[in-house]
Amino acid sequence: MAMRKRDDEVFPNAAGIDVGASSHWVAVPPHSTEESVREFGAMTDDLNALADWLLACGVDTVALESTGVYWIPVYEVLEGRGLKVWLVDARQMKYVPGRKSDVQDCQWLQKLMRLGLLRAAWRPGDAVCVVRAIMRQREVLLLEQASWVQRMQKALVQMNIQLTEVLSDIVGMTGQAIIRAIVAGERDPQVLARYRHGRVKASAEEVTKALTGNWREEHLFVLRQAVAMYDDIARHLAECDTKLQALLAERSQSPVELGNAPKLGSKQRREFDARQALANWAGVDLTRINGLGVTVVMKLLSEIGPDLSRFASVKHFCSWLALCPGTKISGGKILSSGTKRSANRARQALKMAAMALSHSDSALGAFYRRLCARMDKPRANTAVAHKLARLVYFMLTRGQAFVDQGQQRYEEQQRQRSIAALKRRAAELGFQLNPTTVAA
Repeated sequence: MAMRKRDDEVFPNAAGIDVGASSHWVAVPPHSTEESVREFGAMTDDLNALADWLLACGVDTVALESTGVYWIPVYEVLEGRGLKVWLVDARQMKYVPGRKSDVQDCQWLQKLMRLGLLRAAWRPGDAVCVVRAIMRQREVLLLEQASWVQRMQKALVQMNIQLTEVLSDIVGMTGQAIIRAIVAGERDPQVLARYRHGRVKASAEEVTKALTGNWREEHLFVLRQAVAMYDDIARHLAECDTKLQALLAERSQSPVELGNAPKLGSKQRREFDARQALANWAGVDLTRINGLGVTVVMKLLSEIGPDLSRFASVKHFCSWLALCPGTKISGGKILSSGTKRSANRARQALKMAAMALSHSDSALGAFYRRLCARMDKPRANTAVAHKLARLVYFMLTRGQAFVDQGQQRYEEQQRQRSIAALKRRAAELGFQLNPTTVAA
C-alpha cells in the first residue's frame, strides 16, 4: 500500500528493527498495515517470515542497529530478499533523544529512518567479509597461542628454570628444542644445553646454569599441557593460512609485476608469494609503502577490501578511520580537536605501521621524526597514520605506484621550505637574507 510522500520524509516506506538475541521487534509505516509493530523470532523460518511481511507491507528500506553479532543473520536474509538494509551505529541513537523501551525502540528507529536522520555504516562486500572472518579468526588464535606461551614460561619459572634469562624468545629454535626435550623426559642441564644454537649470545655454561631446577611433577604436567595446546593452535593457524591462500587465489585480479625474486629461503619465499597474492587482489603492491609489511597489508585488505568507491573522497576515508581531528566549536571557541576513540581494526593497523617508521631511512621515517620533534609521539603517530591512509587510498583508487623519495631528498625539501619561509618573513619586515659562504 503506497502513500504520498510528505515533504519532510526521506524514506516514506522505511522499517525499523530492534535486534535482539531471541526475538526482533519490527515497526513499519502505519499506513502500510493495521498492525504496524510485530515481534518475530530469531530462527531462520522466522526471519524469512519477517522478510515476507516487510515486502507485503511495501517496505523498501530497513534500518537495524548493530547489536553484537545478532544483526548479521537478519542483515543477510533481508539483503538476499532484495531489501535495502541500513546498518546503524547504536551510538548514533543517543544523539537523537526520544522514546526508549523494548517495544517502542523499533518505532523510534523507524521514524528516524523515515525522516533521514540516520546514517548507514559501511560494510564491505561478501568477498571481503569471507577473508575478514578468516583473518580475524587467525588473530584470535595468535592471541590464544601467545597466552599458552606465557603459561609455558610460568611453569618454567615455578621450577626455577630461568630460560628467559638466557634466551630472548622461548619459542625460538633453541627454546623450543629445550622445552620439547624437557617434555620428552630429559632432565640433565648439560644435555639440555647442547640444544643451544650457535647464534645464542649466552654461553653454554650460562644456559646450563639456567636449566638447573627442581623438576616438580605438577609443573611438568602443566608444561606438557601448554606445549600440547601450543601445537594444536599452531595446526589451526596453518589451516587458516591455507584457507587464506585459497581465498586470495580466487580473488586475484590481473597479475601485478613485482620483479624477479632473488634467491630466498623458505620463509622469505612464503612472504614473497603472499605479497604477490595481495598485489594481485588489490591491483597494486601496497607493501611498497614504507612501514606496510605483508601482515599489515593483509589486515588492511581484509577489513576494507580493494574497492574504496564507497568513499566519496580521501577525506571521507580518513574520517571513517577516525584519523581526522574531531573539532567541536561552540560560541566561537574550540572545545576539542582530538581524534575520536575508535576500535577500527584498519586504523589500528595503520597506527602500528606508523610506529615502525621511527627508525626508517625513508622519507616517511624522516617525516615521523620531524613530527615527534614538534609534538608528542601519540599525536605524531596519528598524523603519520593519516598520511599512510591517504597513500593507501590513492593507490587503491587511482592505481598510483608509490616511490620512496628517500630521507635525504625529504630533508632537503624541508630545508628549502624553511629558507623560503624565512625569506618571506624577512621581506615582510623590510630585510633581505643572503646566504653565507663557509671557508674551506
